[in-house]
Amino acid sequence: MASIFNRYLPVNVLWQVSRCRAVPRSRWMSIASSETQQAPSTSTPEQPQTTHFKITLRRSAISLGDRIKGTLVSLGIHRRHQTVYHRHTPEVAGKILQVKELVEVENVPEELVKTKQQQRQDRKAPRGYQVIGSKRDRFMNA
Repeated sequence: MASIFNRYLPVNVLWQVSRCRAVPRSRWMSIASSETQQAPSTSTPEQPQTTHFKITLRRSAISLGDRIKGTLVSLGIHRRHQTVYHRHTPEVAGKILQVKELVEVENVPEELVKTKQQQRQDRKAPRGYQVIGSKRDRFMNA
């Protein structure tokens, strides 16, 4: 899960945040500056650059507190198995970290981002029916 947020926070900061350890902001800045100097980004031109988070709610938040429910609402998630897309921003990354136990997150390029209407069309069954075979055809061919 740390690889999802490495664009905004260094890996060791994410590890410390996920382990619920308090880290002073000055320490975050020193870690961030040292990691950006050590490891330049190696982006390959073959792969499309991921620009959005695909966030799907997998666990229910019924018995959880109002702050966590509010975070889900601010992400635009209202029910289980609902999927929303958000651009990569530090604000969205922080919200995802708050509800990381409840959601499934993927990095997707912009061309794979679907609107609400496109998602609804994908769920709909195709119209009409198709005849695969009939008893009459089997009788006439036999």
